Amino acid sequence: MNKSAKVFTFARKFSQHMKIKEIVSALETFAPLPLQDGFDNAGLQVGLTDAEATGALLCLDVTEAVIDEAVALGFNLIVSHHPLIFKGCKSVTGRDYVERCVMKAIKNDITVFSMHTNLDNAPQGVNCKIAEKIGLRDVNILDPKDDMLLKLVTFVPVANAESVRRALFGAGCGCIGNYDSCSYGVKGEGTFRAQEGCRPYCGAIGETHVEPEVRIETVIPAFRSREAVKALVAAHPYEEPVYDLYPLRNAWNQAGAGVIGVLEEPETETDFLRRIKKTFEAGCVKHSRMNGRLIRTVALCGGAGAFLLPKAVAARADVFITGEVKYHDYFSYENDILIAEIGHYESEQYTKDILYSIIREMFPTLEASMTRVDTNPVKYL
Repeated sequence: MNKSAKVFTFARKFSQHMKIKEIVSALETFAPLPLQDGFDNAGLQVGLTDAEATGALLCLDVTEAVIDEAVALGFNLIVSHHPLIFKGCKSVTGRDYVERCVMKAIKNDITVFSMHTNLDNAPQGVNCKIAEKIGLRDVNILDPKDDMLLKLVTFVPVANAESVRRALFGAGCGCIGNYDSCSYGVKGEGTFRAQEGCRPYCGAIGETHVEPEVRIETVIPAFRSREAVKALVAAHPYEEPVYDLYPLRNAWNQAGAGVIGVLEEPETETDFLRRIKKTFEAGCVKHSRMNGRLIRTVALCGGAGAFLLPKAVAARADVFITGEVKYHDYFSYENDILIAEIGHYESEQYTKDILYSIIREMFPTLEASMTRVDTNPVKYL
């Protein structure tokens, strides 16, 4: 994954004071909520976003101890990876830790915002951070998102084509792989006749006009189409700009589940597993039977990523690393790939680093801290 790919553009914030909703907006720009999987509940969990932010506490899981830590620090925003609320609450009585956390957050005016599978699936998201820690190069998405792209087509007078292109690119159009500002143009003629009450950019009322135009085609993530159309209308000289949006069957190779990459130098299975254990400070590394292969190509997915094992095998990876694997998967793939299960928490612990980097880049004056609470519910004897 090319780190210079300009999929999302940020504007640095220098204000001494910022509202929680500004921070939420920046986080959603990096990992838009439409990227989350259907089962997920990422986004705002508890609280209001119009308040001025006093500080942000970053964590993997929201627990009562984490909320107590935020209160002690004087922070009114908690940003987590795992959503506090996965399923709807039918009551809030304090009968479990979720309800107690909701009550405690509301009582202390703390807003909770979560970045889960949208951050997993985002370019430079959770899995790319894991790949970075392992030292992989030539990293690509293992299972790209489908049905997420649109082709935007519009027709512009020749003299205005470049300014309209720039407006579209600024709205997020034209990113393909490691390239940005991608478009296609072909010249032709447009015809129209302005009726009474019109204010035509060119041509006369009641007369058919022929205008040399450029047909511009570009690509846009579907969830950004409204923003792109707004930019198009603002930049287009015509009173009634014409545009079309076509759904694309292309996979979006810049976003999706899991990643695959290669090591700088191959390693033995034992050496690789020992290094992974140390890197992720895992209590143990469960793994499938070793076959004496050298590890060169590595596929991975943070959290419960075993659903990607068939993709990893099809991509001819030597090893697949994830946080959770089912017992029978070890049997099913023992001759195809080395499986390394390092623990759910361990595999995603560096998510806090991503959140910290986004907030530091965008809001350098805001106090932000990674939690000191160990929220891993799994203990090793």
